[in-house]
Amino acid sequence: MKVTRRGLGNAALGGAAIRLAPAAAQQLSRWDPLVPGTEAPGAKEWMDRPDTKPLQLAPADPFAPDAGIGIGHRFPQQPEREVFDFYRAAGIEYGSVLARLGEVNYDWMARMKGRMEERGVRLLNVNVVGLHCDPVIVLGLSGVEEKLELYRQFLRDAGKAGIPYTTYGHMANLRLRYGVTARVPTRGQRARQFDANVATSFPLSHDRTYSEDEIWNSFTRFANAVVPVAEDAGVRIGLHPDDPPLPSLGGVARVFRNYEGYRRALEITDSPNFGYCFCMGTWAEGGERTGKSVIEMIREFAPQGKIFKVHFRNVDQPMPRFTETFVDDGYIDMIQALRELRKANFNGVIVPDHVPGMKPMGDSNTAYTVGYMRALRDVVNREFAEG
Repeated sequence: MKVTRRGLGNAALGGAAIRLAPAAAQQLSRWDPLVPGTEAPGAKEWMDRPDTKPLQLAPADPFAPDAGIGIGHRFPQQPEREVFDFYRAAGIEYGSVLARLGEVNYDWMARMKGRMEERGVRLLNVNVVGLHCDPVIVLGLSGVEEKLELYRQFLRDAGKAGIPYTTYGHMANLRLRYGVTARVPTRGQRARQFDANVATSFPLSHDRTYSEDEIWNSFTRFANAVVPVAEDAGVRIGLHPDDPPLPSLGGVARVFRNYEGYRRALEITDSPNFGYCFCMGTWAEGGERTGKSVIEMIREFAPQGKIFKVHFRNVDQPMPRFTETFVDDGYIDMIQALRELRKANFNGVIVPDHVPGMKPMGDSNTAYTVGYMRALRDVVNREFAEG
Protein backbone atom coordinates (compact mmCIF):
# COMPACT_ATOMS: atom_id res chain seq x y z
CA MET A 1 0.00 0.00 0.00
CA LYS A 2 1.52 3.32 -1.06
CA VAL A 3 1.15 6.05 1.54
CA THR A 4 1.08 9.71 0.53
CA ARG A 5 0.44 12.89 2.49
CA ARG A 6 -2.81 13.39 0.64
CA GLY A 7 -3.83 9.81 1.33
CA LEU A 8 -3.04 10.18 5.01
CA GLY A 9 -4.99 13.40 5.23
CA ASN A 10 -7.98 11.97 3.39
CA ALA A 11 -7.94 8.83 5.51
CA ALA A 12 -7.81 10.80 8.74
CA LEU A 13 -10.43 13.33 7.69
CA GLY A 14 -12.67 10.72 6.14
CA GLY A 15 -12.56 8.57 9.24
CA ALA A 16 -13.31 11.55 11.43
CA ALA A 17 -16.25 12.54 9.24
CA ILE A 18 -17.71 9.03 9.39
CA ARG A 19 -17.39 8.91 13.17
CA LEU A 20 -18.51 12.46 13.94
CA ALA A 21 -21.05 13.35 11.29
CA PRO A 22 -24.18 12.07 13.16
CA ALA A 23 -23.11 13.67 16.45
CA ALA A 24 -22.12 16.88 14.72
CA ALA A 25 -25.47 17.07 12.95
CA GLN A 26 -27.27 16.48 16.24
CA GLN A 27 -25.26 19.19 18.00
CA LEU A 28 -25.90 21.68 15.22
CA SER A 29 -29.62 21.05 15.27
CA ARG A 30 -29.70 21.56 19.03
CA TRP A 31 -27.31 24.53 19.33
CA ASP A 32 -27.65 26.54 16.12
CA PRO A 33 -29.51 29.73 17.10
CA LEU A 34 -30.74 30.07 13.52
CA VAL A 35 -32.86 26.97 13.88
CA PRO A 36 -36.31 27.98 15.21
CA GLY A 37 -36.88 26.94 18.79
CA THR A 38 -33.19 26.52 19.72
CA GLU A 39 -30.74 28.68 21.60
CA ALA A 40 -26.96 28.88 21.52
CA PRO A 41 -25.35 27.55 24.71
CA GLY A 42 -23.66 29.86 27.16
CA ALA A 43 -19.91 30.37 26.93
CA LYS A 44 -19.19 27.55 29.42
CA GLU A 45 -22.40 25.54 29.21
CA TRP A 46 -20.95 22.97 26.80
CA MET A 47 -18.32 22.00 29.37
CA ASP A 48 -20.99 20.64 31.72
CA ARG A 49 -22.30 18.15 29.18
CA PRO A 50 -21.06 14.53 28.97
CA ASP A 51 -17.99 14.16 26.78
CA THR A 52 -18.63 12.22 23.61
CA LYS A 53 -15.19 10.63 24.04
CA PRO A 54 -14.83 9.39 27.64
CA LEU A 55 -11.37 9.06 29.14
CA GLN A 56 -9.64 5.83 28.20
CA LEU A 57 -6.19 5.14 29.60
CA ALA A 58 -3.50 3.44 27.53
CA PRO A 59 -2.06 0.17 28.88
CA ALA A 60 -0.42 0.60 32.28
CA ASP A 61 2.51 -1.50 31.07
CA PRO A 62 3.46 -0.15 27.63
CA PHE A 63 5.94 -3.00 27.16
CA ALA A 64 3.48 -5.84 27.78
CA PRO A 65 2.68 -8.23 24.92
CA ASP A 66 0.02 -6.73 22.65
CA ALA A 67 0.33 -3.27 24.26
CA GLY A 68 1.13 -1.98 20.80
CA ILE A 69 2.64 1.34 19.77
CA GLY A 70 1.86 4.10 22.25
CA ILE A 71 2.32 7.81 21.63
CA GLY A 72 3.84 10.09 24.24
CA HIS A 73 5.36 13.50 24.78
CA ARG A 74 7.25 15.47 27.41
CA PHE A 75 5.31 16.87 30.33
CA PRO A 76 6.15 19.81 32.64
CA GLN A 77 7.04 19.16 36.25
CA GLN A 78 4.18 21.42 37.40
CA PRO A 79 1.47 21.08 34.71
CA GLU A 80 -1.49 23.42 34.50
CA ARG A 81 -4.94 22.29 33.43
CA GLU A 82 -4.35 23.62 29.91
CA VAL A 83 -1.52 21.11 29.44
CA PHE A 84 -3.78 18.20 30.34
CA ASP A 85 -6.45 19.55 27.98
CA PHE A 86 -3.91 19.76 25.17
CA TYR A 87 -2.68 16.22 25.76
CA ARG A 88 -6.18 14.86 25.66
CA ALA A 89 -7.19 16.78 22.54
CA ALA A 90 -3.97 15.80 20.73
CA GLY A 91 -4.37 12.13 21.62
CA ILE A 92 -1.14 11.85 23.64
CA GLU A 93 -1.25 8.71 25.75
CA TYR A 94 1.99 8.74 27.77
CA GLY A 95 3.93 11.52 29.47
CA SER A 96 7.63 11.97 30.22
CA VAL A 97 8.63 14.38 32.97
CA LEU A 98 12.02 16.06 33.38
CA ALA A 99 12.39 16.85 37.08
CA ARG A 100 15.10 18.24 39.33
CA LEU A 101 17.25 16.26 41.70
CA GLY A 102 16.12 16.96 45.25
CA GLU A 103 12.49 17.44 44.22
CA VAL A 104 11.89 13.88 43.02
CA ASN A 105 10.96 11.15 45.46
CA TYR A 106 8.33 8.45 45.83
CA ASP A 107 5.62 10.82 47.11
CA TRP A 108 6.11 13.25 44.24
CA MET A 109 6.09 10.51 41.58
CA ALA A 110 3.01 8.84 43.08
CA ARG A 111 1.13 12.15 43.16
CA MET A 112 2.14 13.03 39.62
CA LYS A 113 1.16 9.60 38.34
CA GLY A 114 -2.25 9.81 40.01
CA ARG A 115 -2.89 13.31 38.76
CA MET A 116 -1.99 12.39 35.20
CA GLU A 117 -4.10 9.25 35.18
CA GLU A 118 -7.11 11.21 36.42
CA ARG A 119 -6.71 13.26 33.24
CA GLY A 120 -6.24 10.28 30.93
CA VAL A 121 -2.43 10.19 30.57
CA ARG A 122 -0.05 7.48 31.78
CA LEU A 123 3.22 8.53 33.38
CA LEU A 124 5.79 6.57 31.39
CA ASN A 125 9.09 8.17 32.23
CA VAL A 126 10.78 10.40 34.78
CA ASN A 127 14.20 11.85 33.95
CA VAL A 128 16.15 13.54 36.71
CA VAL A 129 18.32 16.58 36.02
CA GLY A 130 21.45 15.80 37.99
CA LEU A 131 21.43 12.06 37.21
CA HIS A 132 20.63 11.91 33.49
CA CYS A 133 23.62 13.08 31.37
CA ASP A 134 25.41 14.01 34.56
CA PRO A 135 29.15 14.85 34.23
CA VAL A 136 29.91 13.50 37.70
CA ILE A 137 28.69 10.05 36.65
CA VAL A 138 29.99 10.17 33.07
CA LEU A 139 33.46 11.48 33.94
CA GLY A 140 33.84 9.71 37.28
CA LEU A 141 34.32 12.97 39.14
CA SER A 142 34.40 13.47 42.89
CA GLY A 143 31.06 12.47 44.38
CA VAL A 144 30.27 9.77 41.82
CA GLU A 145 29.44 7.11 44.42
CA GLU A 146 26.96 9.45 46.08
CA LYS A 147 25.35 10.16 42.68
CA LEU A 148 25.08 6.44 41.95
CA GLU A 149 23.34 5.88 45.28
CA LEU A 150 20.91 8.69 44.44
CA TYR A 151 20.23 6.97 41.12
CA ARG A 152 19.58 3.66 42.89
CA GLN A 153 17.14 5.35 45.27
CA PHE A 154 15.41 7.02 42.34
CA LEU A 155 14.90 3.61 40.72
CA ARG A 156 13.47 2.17 43.94
CA ASP A 157 11.06 5.09 44.29
CA ALA A 158 10.03 4.90 40.63
CA GLY A 159 9.34 1.19 40.88
CA LYS A 160 7.31 1.64 44.05
CA ALA A 161 5.29 4.39 42.35
CA GLY A 162 4.58 2.16 39.35
CA ILE A 163 6.63 4.12 36.81
CA PRO A 164 7.96 1.55 34.34
CA TYR A 165 10.78 3.35 32.56
CA THR A 166 13.49 6.01 32.55
CA THR A 167 15.76 7.31 29.79
CA TYR A 168 19.49 7.54 30.47
CA GLY A 169 22.11 9.47 28.51
CA HIS A 170 25.87 9.07 29.09
CA MET A 171 26.83 12.50 27.71
CA ALA A 172 28.85 14.78 29.98
CA ASN A 173 28.33 18.08 28.15
CA LEU A 174 24.75 17.80 26.89
CA ARG A 175 23.50 20.55 29.19
CA LEU A 176 26.29 22.88 28.07
CA ARG A 177 24.69 23.14 24.61
CA TYR A 178 27.65 21.63 22.80
CA GLY A 179 25.23 19.95 20.40
CA VAL A 180 23.99 23.21 18.85
CA THR A 181 25.98 25.52 16.60
CA ALA A 182 23.08 27.64 15.26
CA ARG A 183 19.34 28.20 15.27
CA VAL A 184 17.88 28.46 11.77
CA PRO A 185 14.38 28.64 10.27
CA THR A 186 12.67 25.57 8.84
CA ARG A 187 9.21 26.15 7.37
CA GLY A 188 9.26 29.44 9.26
CA GLN A 189 9.99 27.84 12.63
CA ARG A 190 13.16 27.93 14.73
CA ALA A 191 15.19 24.71 14.50
CA ARG A 192 18.44 23.33 15.84
CA GLN A 193 21.41 23.11 13.50
CA PHE A 194 24.75 21.46 14.14
CA ASP A 195 27.91 21.82 12.09
CA ALA A 196 30.70 19.40 13.01
CA ASN A 197 33.27 21.65 11.38
CA VAL A 198 32.27 24.52 13.65
CA ALA A 199 32.30 22.22 16.69
CA THR A 200 35.99 21.45 16.22
CA SER A 201 36.71 24.96 17.52
CA PHE A 202 34.75 24.42 20.75
CA PRO A 203 36.82 24.66 23.95
CA LEU A 204 37.10 21.75 26.37
CA SER A 205 33.84 21.35 28.23
CA HIS A 206 35.64 20.12 31.34
CA ASP A 207 39.08 20.23 32.92
CA ARG A 208 40.81 17.99 30.36
CA THR A 209 40.20 15.49 27.58
CA TYR A 210 38.57 12.15 28.42
CA SER A 211 39.36 9.02 26.42
CA GLU A 212 37.06 6.27 25.20
CA ASP A 213 38.50 3.87 27.78
CA GLU A 214 37.63 6.28 30.57
CA ILE A 215 34.05 6.67 29.32
CA TRP A 216 33.64 2.91 28.94
CA ASN A 217 34.93 2.45 32.48
CA SER A 218 32.49 5.00 33.86
CA PHE A 219 29.59 3.42 31.99
CA THR A 220 30.52 -0.04 33.29
CA ARG A 221 30.63 1.37 36.82
CA PHE A 222 27.20 2.92 36.28
CA ALA A 223 25.74 -0.30 34.86
CA ASN A 224 27.08 -2.49 37.64
CA ALA A 225 25.76 -0.08 40.26
CA VAL A 226 22.22 0.52 38.98
CA VAL A 227 21.03 -2.24 36.63
CA PRO A 228 20.52 -4.88 39.39
CA VAL A 229 18.42 -2.32 41.29
CA ALA A 230 16.40 -1.59 38.14
CA GLU A 231 15.66 -5.30 37.83
CA ASP A 232 14.51 -5.52 41.45
CA ALA A 233 12.40 -2.36 41.09
CA GLY A 234 10.80 -3.42 37.80
CA VAL A 235 12.03 -0.29 35.98
CA ARG A 236 13.52 -0.34 32.48
CA ILE A 237 16.43 1.91 31.52
CA GLY A 238 16.66 3.08 27.90
CA LEU A 239 20.07 4.29 26.70
CA HIS A 240 19.95 7.33 24.41
CA PRO A 241 22.65 7.46 21.70
CA ASP A 242 25.21 10.25 21.85
CA ASP A 243 23.81 13.35 20.18
CA PRO A 244 25.47 14.36 17.92
CA PRO A 245 27.21 11.01 17.26
CA LEU A 246 30.80 12.19 17.00
CA PRO A 247 33.91 10.40 18.28
CA SER A 248 34.51 13.29 20.69
CA LEU A 249 32.85 16.60 21.56
CA GLY A 250 34.29 19.25 23.83
CA GLY A 251 37.19 16.93 24.60
CA VAL A 252 34.95 14.11 25.91
CA ALA A 253 34.82 10.82 24.00
CA ARG A 254 31.39 9.64 22.84
CA VAL A 255 31.17 5.85 22.84
CA PHE A 256 27.46 5.44 22.04
CA ARG A 257 27.75 6.99 18.61
CA ASN A 258 27.49 3.87 16.46
CA TYR A 259 26.32 0.29 16.18
CA GLU A 260 29.36 -1.21 17.88
CA GLY A 261 29.03 1.04 20.89
CA TYR A 262 25.29 0.45 21.23
CA ARG A 263 25.79 -3.33 20.92
CA ARG A 264 28.57 -3.32 23.51
CA ALA A 265 26.27 -1.56 26.00
CA LEU A 266 23.93 -4.54 25.86
CA GLU A 267 26.83 -6.93 26.45
CA ILE A 268 27.96 -5.00 29.51
CA THR A 269 24.49 -4.74 31.07
CA ASP A 270 23.15 -8.16 30.01
CA SER A 271 19.73 -7.45 31.49
CA PRO A 272 16.10 -7.55 30.32
CA ASN A 273 15.68 -4.20 32.06
CA PHE A 274 18.32 -2.43 29.99
CA GLY A 275 17.75 -1.48 26.37
CA TYR A 276 17.45 1.52 24.12
CA CYS A 277 15.76 4.84 23.87
CA PHE A 278 16.34 4.77 20.14
CA CYS A 279 16.53 8.33 18.85
CA MET A 280 15.97 8.08 15.11
CA GLY A 281 16.99 11.69 14.61
CA THR A 282 20.31 11.25 16.38
CA TRP A 283 21.05 8.08 14.44
CA ALA A 284 20.23 9.82 11.16
CA GLU A 285 22.59 12.66 12.09
CA GLY A 286 25.47 10.17 11.93
CA GLY A 287 24.61 8.72 8.53
CA GLU A 288 27.00 5.99 7.37
CA ARG A 289 29.39 6.57 10.27
CA THR A 290 26.92 4.86 12.65
CA GLY A 291 27.53 1.52 10.90
CA LYS A 292 23.84 0.71 10.40
CA SER A 293 20.89 2.76 9.21
CA VAL A 294 17.80 3.63 11.24
CA ILE A 295 15.85 0.87 9.50
CA GLU A 296 18.63 -1.70 10.03
CA MET A 297 18.82 -0.85 13.74
CA ILE A 298 15.07 -1.32 14.14
CA ARG A 299 15.20 -4.63 12.28
CA GLU A 300 17.92 -5.94 14.56
CA PHE A 301 16.95 -4.70 18.00
CA ALA A 302 13.15 -4.31 17.96
CA PRO A 303 12.52 -8.07 17.55
CA GLN A 304 14.80 -8.65 20.56
CA GLY A 305 12.61 -6.38 22.68
CA LYS A 306 15.57 -4.07 23.24
CA ILE A 307 13.94 -0.87 21.98
CA PHE A 308 11.75 0.54 24.73
CA LYS A 309 11.10 4.06 23.49
CA VAL A 310 11.63 5.75 20.12
CA HIS A 311 12.37 9.43 19.52
CA PHE A 312 10.41 9.75 16.30
CA ARG A 313 12.11 12.76 14.77
CA ASN A 314 13.83 13.67 11.54
CA VAL A 315 16.77 15.65 10.12
CA ASP A 316 17.49 17.00 6.66
CA GLN A 317 20.80 15.19 6.10
CA PRO A 318 23.71 13.55 7.94
CA MET A 319 26.70 15.42 9.32
CA PRO A 320 28.91 17.33 8.86
CA ARG A 321 25.96 19.74 9.03
CA PHE A 322 22.36 18.85 9.77
CA THR A 323 19.18 20.70 10.67
CA GLU A 324 16.30 19.23 12.62
CA THR A 325 13.09 19.22 10.58
CA PHE A 326 9.42 18.56 11.01
CA VAL A 327 8.67 14.85 11.23
CA ASP A 328 7.49 14.66 7.60
CA ASP A 329 10.26 16.76 6.09
CA GLY A 330 13.60 14.99 6.64
CA TYR A 331 15.46 12.21 4.90
CA ILE A 332 14.30 9.30 7.11
CA ASP A 333 11.45 7.25 5.66
CA MET A 334 9.20 7.56 8.70
CA ILE A 335 6.41 5.32 7.46
CA GLN A 336 8.94 2.57 6.69
CA ALA A 337 10.42 2.94 10.17
CA LEU A 338 6.98 2.55 11.74
CA ARG A 339 6.23 -0.44 9.53
CA GLU A 340 9.42 -2.11 10.74
CA LEU A 341 8.47 -1.46 14.36
CA ARG A 342 5.03 -2.93 13.75
CA LYS A 343 6.49 -5.92 11.91
CA ALA A 344 8.71 -6.60 14.95
CA ASN A 345 5.65 -6.49 17.24
CA PHE A 346 7.11 -3.47 18.99
CA ASN A 347 5.45 -2.78 22.31
CA GLY A 348 6.60 0.59 23.57
CA VAL A 349 6.18 4.31 23.06
CA ILE A 350 7.14 6.72 20.29
CA VAL A 351 7.54 10.43 21.08
CA PRO A 352 8.16 13.56 18.96
CA ASP A 353 11.22 14.59 21.01
CA HIS A 354 12.40 17.85 19.36
CA VAL A 355 9.73 19.78 17.47
CA PRO A 356 10.72 22.84 15.38
CA GLY A 357 9.63 26.05 17.01
CA MET A 358 10.88 25.12 20.47
CA LYS A 359 7.68 26.62 21.86
CA PRO A 360 5.94 25.92 25.17
CA MET A 361 3.87 22.76 25.39
CA GLY A 362 0.52 22.91 23.72
CA ASP A 363 1.58 24.66 20.53
CA SER A 364 0.34 23.93 17.02
CA ASN A 365 3.69 22.49 15.89
CA THR A 366 3.47 19.75 18.51
CA ALA A 367 -0.18 19.10 17.67
CA TYR A 368 0.75 18.76 13.99
CA THR A 369 3.58 16.35 14.79
CA VAL A 370 1.50 14.17 17.10
CA GLY A 371 -1.38 14.12 14.62
CA TYR A 372 0.99 12.97 11.89
CA MET A 373 2.34 10.23 14.13
CA ARG A 374 -1.15 9.03 15.04
CA ALA A 375 -2.16 8.96 11.38
CA LEU A 376 0.92 6.90 10.48
CA ARG A 377 0.18 4.51 13.32
CA ASP A 378 -3.43 4.10 12.17
CA VAL A 379 -2.32 3.40 8.60
CA VAL A 380 0.32 0.86 9.65
CA ASN A 381 -2.01 -0.92 12.07
CA ARG A 382 -4.65 -1.11 9.36
CA GLU A 383 -2.14 -2.54 6.87
CA PHE A 384 -1.18 -5.31 9.27
CA ALA A 385 -4.77 -6.02 10.24
CA GLU A 386 -5.65 -6.46 6.57
CA GLY A 387 -2.66 -8.73 6.01
